[in-house]
Amino acid sequence: MEAFQKNNCKADIFDYRIIKMTITLKKIYVLAALFALGIAASQSNAAGISSGSGSSKQRMRNPFVGATWYVNPIWRNNVLKEPHGSLIANYSTAVWLDHIGAIAPTDGVTWGLAAHLDHAISQKANLIEIVIYDLPNRDCNALSSSGELLISKDGFNRYKNEYITPLVKILANAKYKDLRIIAIIEPDSLPNLVTNTSVKKCQEAAGVGGYVEATQFTLDSLYPLSNVYSYVDIGHSGWLGWDDNLSKSASFIATAIKGTANGVNSVAGFISNTANYTPLSEPFLDEFSMSAVPGSNGSIQVRQARFYGWNAHYSESAYVQAFHEKMISFGFPSTIGMLVDTSRNGWGGAKRPKALSTNNNVDAFVDQSRIDRRVNRGLWCNQPGGIGERPAATPVPGIDAYVWIKPPGESDGVAMAGIIDPDDPAKSFDPICDPTYVAPDSDGQPTGAMPSAPHAGRWFSAGFKTLIENAYPPLK
Repeated sequence: MEAFQKNNCKADIFDYRIIKMTITLKKIYVLAALFALGIAASQSNAAGISSGSGSSKQRMRNPFVGATWYVNPIWRNNVLKEPHGSLIANYSTAVWLDHIGAIAPTDGVTWGLAAHLDHAISQKANLIEIVIYDLPNRDCNALSSSGELLISKDGFNRYKNEYITPLVKILANAKYKDLRIIAIIEPDSLPNLVTNTSVKKCQEAAGVGGYVEATQFTLDSLYPLSNVYSYVDIGHSGWLGWDDNLSKSASFIATAIKGTANGVNSVAGFISNTANYTPLSEPFLDEFSMSAVPGSNGSIQVRQARFYGWNAHYSESAYVQAFHEKMISFGFPSTIGMLVDTSRNGWGGAKRPKALSTNNNVDAFVDQSRIDRRVNRGLWCNQPGGIGERPAATPVPGIDAYVWIKPPGESDGVAMAGIIDPDDPAKSFDPICDPTYVAPDSDGQPTGAMPSAPHAGRWFSAGFKTLIENAYPPLK
């Protein structure tokens, strides 16, 4: 109305009446069309979320309920070649689209997005998980998963035009309309802008054409497809679990999402622990998250142990619940969905503690009681975890599903320098993946990464065997 007020008043009134009449007529036409299509408001599903695309379909509150999940035949074939692989070969894992060439390969051998969607239909599945993962300056604080696009080299436009646009065009094909497509949005991206802005690549990613703008473009592009459910990555408790980090990250991510065309409705929810190892619970320690070490007369808090560093969120379940509450406070609906990647956070096997420690030393008490056997909770590369809870819808209240986004058996990163990945040369060697490297904040101990691992995403047979051996709950 500001433009009207700057002009002649009579002309303003006349123009406004014409505009109002035009809008009214348009509303009548739209309502008539909606009535003809049989999607009057009285027929809406109270549990659904409108797609906003003009489609008669509405998004489900939880797309995992009642679904038949796609099993990736390529991953399954690799698994069946391994001892005891048949125990998990029929579980669903996500399809990672980690470079432009992964969308529609031209070599005649590699499966692209359409091939996986087609096979999902042929399996009579109606749910498939994909990982959208090619931001410019991707994974700005890591090397093993560095991406092909750089902000300084027109990465934002390439991301939009060469990656997202063709990807969305494939998803929009009418033959896939009955598939529930779970889109995991850019793991490790927005959290990096909360904690790692001292890194040059992350500084660039925080600016124009960076993570926020690119993520918003992706969400805006996917939202009109009412069978696509976007879940935004929120890191994990060992990264963002401190109260300050959690508050800052929740606020930052909420603001980024609200900046999309459809605001809070542009996402189905959030996902934690993507491709990580943090356990769902610490069965002997969770009750001590805000308590003192037994026998210390209240003078030593368990959370001050070196392993936790005053982070009171020991487990993903606690972190997800806290993050969920934060997002509701920022205006997201109370029904907003949460996922947890449980593919490798089982931590079973011979080294799994059987009881609570009785040691009065806080570090010994925690180290002897925790099931997470990493030297440091920030270690993410090829750790000797175990297969975790199996994929399942609504496993506990407040969680849409446990999912296997990281396919068990695929490497996190190459264990030694000097090896080039022919399909994605941008992937580099990260010392965190070297089993002999002394990890930061780890009391002088090496990373504990498994040796001889190939580049990220490549099949890692020895790693798979370890995951099977350390599965929890145990495999049967």
